[in-house]
Amino acid sequence: MADSLPSVDFGFEDLRDRMARFTVRFDEFIEKGRKRVLEERNQFRANLAELHDDQHMRRRDIEIVTLKTQTHSQTLSKEAQETAEMEFAISELSAQRDDRAAHRDYLREQIGEAQKAIAARREAQQKHARYLDSQARFNVPELEFWQDYLCLRIEGAGIEDRLKFVYSHVSERDWEQEGWFELDMSSREYRVLQYKPKVERDLVDQVLEKLNESRDLGAFLKGMRSLFVEGFK
Repeated sequence: MADSLPSVDFGFEDLRDRMARFTVRFDEFIEKGRKRVLEERNQFRANLAELHDDQHMRRRDIEIVTLKTQTHSQTLSKEAQETAEMEFAISELSAQRDDRAAHRDYLREQIGEAQKAIAARREAQQKHARYLDSQARFNVPELEFWQDYLCLRIEGAGIEDRLKFVYSHVSERDWEQEGWFELDMSSREYRVLQYKPKVERDLVDQVLEKLNESRDLGAFLKGMRSLFVEGFK
């Protein structure tokens, strides 16, 4: 009976073949997908590493630029400081130059005034010397007269151009007591430096002023004796 049953073809072989082909295609798809995922992951890692390297290089570039900027700023600051110091030094030198120029002009002015004063003094001394020369022949007899007439003697004072005039018989209480004064003749204007007895200085200066105006030595000696006579009273 079994032999008489008709054979039925369910297509298992075709199905098996199709399943086998599907399995192969599926495996290929999976393998391609796995490879693609692996390649993409590797590419992502490479891109990530490249990005990391790029970021590192950028940070390094930023650090270099920052360092250069700081160095440049320091250089500018140093140059500005050096410029200020140079300007200050130039200002100081200019001020010193101006001060020295002003001092030089002042010295020139002082030298000019000193030269004028020296010339004037030299001219006065020469004039006085001419006067003394013209009066020299009269001095000796005149002094001898006043020495006898005024009981006067003339001594050196130990210093050039200075004489000491000593009077006797000037005190009514003691004829031996002496009065004296020192006359400085080193300049055109004569000066009475020391004297005895005590007499008011204004009176001495008045007699001395007349001598410097008139050059009348006799009147001066007579005036000084009168002051001493009054001083001993």
